[in-house]
Order: sequence, then structure tokens, then C-alpha cells
Amino acid sequence: MNAPIGVIDSGVGGLTVAKQIMKLLPEETIYYIGDTARCPYGPRSKKEVREFTWQMAEALRDMGVKMLVIACNTATAVSLDSLQKHMPFPVLGVINAGARAAIKKTKTHEIVVLATEGTVKSGAYEEAVLSLSTSSHVIPLACPTFVPLVESGEYRSDFATQLIAEGLEPLKEERFDTVILGCTHYPILQKHIEAAVGPGVTVLSSAEETAYDVDHYLTYNHQLAVNQNPQHKFFATGSVPIFRSIAEDWLELGELHIEKIQLPSKK
Repeated sequence: MNAPIGVIDSGVGGLTVAKQIMKLLPEETIYYIGDTARCPYGPRSKKEVREFTWQMAEALRDMGVKMLVIACNTATAVSLDSLQKHMPFPVLGVINAGARAAIKKTKTHEIVVLATEGTVKSGAYEEAVLSLSTSSHVIPLACPTFVPLVESGEYRSDFATQLIAEGLEPLKEERFDTVILGCTHYPILQKHIEAAVGPGVTVLSSAEETAYDVDHYLTYNHQLAVNQNPQHKFFATGSVPIFRSIAEDWLELGELHIEKIQLPSKK
């Protein structure tokens, strides 16, 4: 089935998930919407996040996608259940995938979750981790400065190293062996985060595990693309040049098809 896979995010962070899907399933076409004009979602109300997520989902539904991946932890926590009930195609989130990846890696069962304020407040990661391993302990830490750092394109600067070290300062007194990057923007900062937490700590994202979920679903339901030359499309609600700079740097696919999209102000 050669229809595209839809991927949505509050901004550029979901590109980390899109990249893993492209790597694992190179014949699949991705249609991606990044709500860069209204990013970040972490500090927003649940009502706003749900409304924005539905707008993106409906736009991709109208483009004919065969599946939707909510590549945003905050949006997954707030909107996954409702979209799964009402969309005419399967909808996957990233939180369960991230929890599953952490349980596979941890030896001490002391797991840090770095996430947005909205994801931390939701308790979604604690719930997901404990549903898989009741012996695990989750240490959540909100990192509100990280998403703006990525969206601004300053993630390669010396300033990024300093900002991330400051953001992770509360972990100095904690003992843990695994860190979940509980926001899909954060893998773009992974090297900085690894340097800050030090050796002996596994830092992982949900992106790779989410790509496996996509593969498993499409394979089981006989919906994998066949003999297709993918024509990926990317849509941003904010600045196209800024989105292009980050997307082309991260995906390393050359020049990308990127358009500005206007989402309705009300669902």
C-alpha cells in the first residue's frame, strides 16, 4: 500500500522519528507536519495541545495517509487515545516505545525521563514504565529550555553545551543508569546530554523503537509500500527557511520538498 505515513510534531523534533522510519523502511513516503509557529507544546494547556494535534491529524487525513505517528511526547500524552478512537487509520505514539526501549536497557531500574513540562505533569512515562516493570523507578525532569534551543537552530553552539549542563544540574545527586529522551526534539541534543550525564549512562530516544512499531504494524497488515521511490513532503506552520535548515542538516537527504501550511484556527 503506497499511501504515505503521516508524522506530526510540535516542531522539528519529530524529524528524529521520521529519520528512523526512513532508515528502517526506505520505500515508505513520509508526510510530515511541524507546528513550528505554535511550538513548544510543553507549557500549553491540554485543551490547546489536543486542538493543535487534531488539526494536524485532520490535515494529513485529508492528504490520504495510511497511518499517523504522533512524534511528540506531549501530544501523545494528551491526544493519542482520542485520535486512535476516531481516525480512520492506525495512530501510534512515542511514549510506550520509549518506555519499552528503557526497560530493555536498564540494569539498575533507575530511569531518568527528560521531557517537557506537559509530559512530566501528565505522568505518562511513569505509567508506561511501571506497566512494563513494577520494579523500576522513574525520575522525571522537565527541561523547558531544550525545545527552543533546537527550534532556534543553535543546538551545535557552545551556548547549547552550557544550557544543557545547567538544565541537567538537578540530576547531580541522583543515581541512574538510563535516560529516556522523552521529547523528540532531544535526540538532536543527544551528544550534549551524554556529555553532561557522563559515561556509564545509556541515553536513548523513542525514535528507533517507534520505527519498529511502524514496521511491525504495516508488515502484519500487509500495508508496506512496494517498489516505491519515496516522495517525502514536509509542512511547517512557521518559518520555512528555519525548518529547512534544521531538516536538511538532520536528515541529510539533500534538498527537501517543504511547504508552509495554514492550519485552521479552530477544530
